[in-house]
Amino acid sequence: KTSSLLSRWLRINLAFIGVVGIVVAIFIITSVPPSSASHRNANGEESHRIPLPVPKVYTRTQINSKMAFGSFLSRAAVVASLAAHCTRAYYVPGIAPDEFAVEADVPLKVNSLTSVHTQVPKGYYRLPFCEPEGGVEMANENLGEFLTGNKIQNSPYKLKMQQETFCEKICQIELTAESAKDLHKHIERGYHHNWIIDNLPSAFIRHDKQGEESTHYAGGFPIGFVIADKSATEGDESATKKVKKIKPRNIPKTAYVYNHVNIVVDYHQFDPAISTYRVVGFAVEPMSIAHKFADDFTWDGKDKAGLTKPLTTCMTDAHMKYDNIALFQVVKPGEKILYTYDVIWKPSPTAWSTRWDVYLSEDHLVPAQVHWYSITNSILVVLFLSLLVVSILVRNLRRDIDAYNALAALADEEQDEEVDETGWKLVHADVFRPPQTMPMLYCVFIGSGSQLGLTILLSIIFSAVGFLNPARRGSLVNAMLSFYMLSGIVAGYISSRLYKAFRGRLWQLCTVMTATLFPGAAFCIFLFFNIILWFLHSSASAPFLDVIIVAAMWCCVSIPLVFLGAYFGYKKDAIEFPTVTSTISRAIPPPQAILHPVVGMLIAGIVPFAAAYVELFFIMTSLWMDQYYYVFGFTLIVYLILILTCAEVTVLLVYYQLCA
Repeated sequence: KTSSLLSRWLRINLAFIGVVGIVVAIFIITSVPPSSASHRNANGEESHRIPLPVPKVYTRTQINSKMAFGSFLSRAAVVASLAAHCTRAYYVPGIAPDEFAVEADVPLKVNSLTSVHTQVPKGYYRLPFCEPEGGVEMANENLGEFLTGNKIQNSPYKLKMQQETFCEKICQIELTAESAKDLHKHIERGYHHNWIIDNLPSAFIRHDKQGEESTHYAGGFPIGFVIADKSATEGDESATKKVKKIKPRNIPKTAYVYNHVNIVVDYHQFDPAISTYRVVGFAVEPMSIAHKFADDFTWDGKDKAGLTKPLTTCMTDAHMKYDNIALFQVVKPGEKILYTYDVIWKPSPTAWSTRWDVYLSEDHLVPAQVHWYSITNSILVVLFLSLLVVSILVRNLRRDIDAYNALAALADEEQDEEVDETGWKLVHADVFRPPQTMPMLYCVFIGSGSQLGLTILLSIIFSAVGFLNPARRGSLVNAMLSFYMLSGIVAGYISSRLYKAFRGRLWQLCTVMTATLFPGAAFCIFLFFNIILWFLHSSASAPFLDVIIVAAMWCCVSIPLVFLGAYFGYKKDAIEFPTVTSTISRAIPPPQAILHPVVGMLIAGIVPFAAAYVELFFIMTSLWMDQYYYVFGFTLIVYLILILTCAEVTVLLVYYQLCA
């Protein structure tokens, strides 16, 4: 009766899981970044876009319908040619390019403030920055964006296609003691702006001490800079000695805010027959300027007339340059900060399909040869281990087999005299004996590990083919969550098969632990850090609704799939081992110190780490230093080599443990 009820319950869950799996698969394949979900057109009306193979066109006037139909046919042919030559060009599946007519509005959005010195991003408008006139509005974001700390909002910066802007004033903010302290703290901690135009992140145009210009394509641009304040120690030798003894971070510093930006936008005309353009590049050159009005005009920051008053610190007919800066804008209580910006439009031959290449390669900052060196290093490690395994099999096992063959040719009386088993042959009847301590936990760990391994493999494969990339924010996290939930059936199947081979009887408890132990521990850690981030007022804290969504995915998708896999696993026959396990276990003497299992477990991770440490370095650098990582082809090769390395290390360690 219990078996029939369980079977009926599993059938119901199978139907439910099938529907959920189809919905999740469609969501992964057809999801579109939120930046292309909605926008405001030139008339200020909000419109929603549906991803079509035909690019959207934003104009102030209606384009002639015949021209639009003709452009549809031509652009459909171009999309087909791009699909045919996808190996030679970078193309983002599922994203339609946006086109803008001359003087059409080009929205600029802002994301959370981030820093490489801390993993606590902050909301953009928590600091004294100018807010848009109609109020702050959140962009439509997916689950992955919320879980990764993205908080995309509108901004007061107004850009129009191919319309140059010179020293445009936004607002003036007077710093209070609290706001000045908060801004100073974030500048000193190295927080950066993260702006977005047409789903492109802002690059950073910077100048070194020699005045040379360079562009950095990841991590945004800083909100300001600090200079060590040594004026208090000048002329006082004793005070200077004290300053040298204290740590550099304890030296008083003066903070300066970047209150002026040169926004440089590259555009490309796809079809010369139509006067619409695509954004293919976006960079920001920040500057700190202590602005002053002409004729000693004083602005309270509220009267609209102040926006029309001229400034003596920047011109209205030429773009701002570093050489023209007289004084930097200091951050201190009572200081009035005037925010301004320039907009520079530049034509570019870069095609829309390849505009992300410079971001993903960081303008070839890390050459591809480094990754090839990593793969070569991994292959050498695998070859060394393979030769070691082969030598053991050829030397030892062949000798043992020859001895058994020679023994078979002897008479029965001679066999009794010659039989002298040593090494691993002494425990051949105990090799497949179930673990004496916590065999169920062993099965749970094996099942959870296989689920993690399959999730990582599928995520790397989908990233390598281009479905998961930085242009689709949050897509990698969404895919990893979906793959992990759907891989629960593998975890349940493997753990149940192994537990049945161990002749375990508490199969229900084993299935429940497989479904809840590792995911439950990970979910509790996620909740713990999410609460800490919420107390720190960080934008990385996931909203309560998204936490409920993750919990629902776990309870309604992953757990039923684990039970489904366990059901099929227990229905299968038990695994048959090549040797018969004896009834009474053999007493094994204590091994040498170097062959102790604990030592083997510690050494086991060194060799696989040596095979993958170079790619692991780049992955961790991209996570902690806020950089892009998009060489998943190399990652896939290294991951497969890592699996092979782990298998060979396991064979070696098991052999030496048995010989101990």
